[in-house]
Amino acid sequence: MTIRRLLAVLVRRSTYQRWVYLILGGALVVPYLLVAAIAIPSIVPVALGEGAAVGVGGVVALLVMVATSFIPAVRVLEGTAIRELLDDPVPTAVFGPAATTEARLRSSAVFLLHVLAGALVSLLSLVLPVFFVLSLAGPFTGNLGVGTVNGIEVPRGWAGAWLPAAFGLSLILLIYLVAVTGALLTRAAAALLGTSAADRIAELERRADRLSERNRLARELHDSVGHALSVVTIQSGAARRTLRRDPELAERALLAIEDSARAALDDLDYVLGLLRDEPAARAPQSDLADMSALLDATRATGAVVEAEVRGDLSGVPPTVSREAYRILQECLTNALRHAGKVPIAVRLEAGGELLELSVTNRVESPEGRVRDRPRGGRGLRGVRERVEVLRGEVRAGRTDGLWEVLVRLPFGGHGVVGEKRVNGT
Repeated sequence: MTIRRLLAVLVRRSTYQRWVYLILGGALVVPYLLVAAIAIPSIVPVALGEGAAVGVGGVVALLVMVATSFIPAVRVLEGTAIRELLDDPVPTAVFGPAATTEARLRSSAVFLLHVLAGALVSLLSLVLPVFFVLSLAGPFTGNLGVGTVNGIEVPRGWAGAWLPAAFGLSLILLIYLVAVTGALLTRAAAALLGTSAADRIAELERRADRLSERNRLARELHDSVGHALSVVTIQSGAARRTLRRDPELAERALLAIEDSARAALDDLDYVLGLLRDEPAARAPQSDLADMSALLDATRATGAVVEAEVRGDLSGVPPTVSREAYRILQECLTNALRHAGKVPIAVRLEAGGELLELSVTNRVESPEGRVRDRPRGGRGLRGVRERVEVLRGEVRAGRTDGLWEVLVRLPFGGHGVVGEKRVNGT
């Protein structure tokens, strides 16, 4: 198995992709070599001597290499090469202008490793194949044509057969060197360019916020459109039945359909605008102050709604007020959908540090049938999610032929300052 793995390196596609990556690094080192070998020696004082001038050139070239590694375009080039030739070890990384000094230093380190390792591998990739080709003629000519004018003398015949074998083995070892160097650079890129633990936590938090917002929008859309469709269904049936014998009642039913559909379209436009990151025309912010309109719309279906309100609703915090409105809307929608035009009792009490909402309706339909209610539908699940967010309590179930949803939402200290009763007609 080990031998098979070793041999697989020679034919693996990633090995030769890494080879191209390293040769690219060798190509990038050429301008810095020109600075080190030509530009600097030509302008430094001659008194330093040729060797000292080349040394100074090397130091200056290294400094220039470090400086250019901070250029955003270099970071983009390096990132593209890593994605295409190193199998993208950092899929979440964003290459371009770095946001922090730490990110600049990390990308600079990766670039320097790439260029320096690429320079070594590129040099070997140029030299070893040439020596291998020349060594093939050595056992026949007794001469390796490199190094001097007449070349290097080598043994003839079988005594010199080791020479092409050695250079052939060096080419194979070069492939393994490429594979190992590429693997190390891949790990270095993943370690230096990958997101830190803090960045990953921040990204997870942002993702959780987005999911929470989408869930909230889904609940808003479900409650709003669901209520509107329930009203439309009941009112359209009423309009159809009374169109000929009572045109006035049919007209009121059609107006209720129009109002409900328009409100649902406004909510739909708002939610879709948020999902598309587009500015919405207006943000629906219905709260308990709009409860009367919600009750009237429900009564327009023919259902009898009795509402009792205790306490000062204006003292309820806006967030709690908006969520309580949506919960009430969902409860009324469920009553119409599952029980029909049965009497509905709404009780709302704000006092101390608690808002209590109760919606009760008969389970028996006007025709005398007892309707089975689904357990844990989307509507009730949405109510529970809203209550959980506000750290409240919810209880829903059947008691003595009645279906009751009881919700308690805590909020900051607000006392009961009055009592009001609204009777449905």
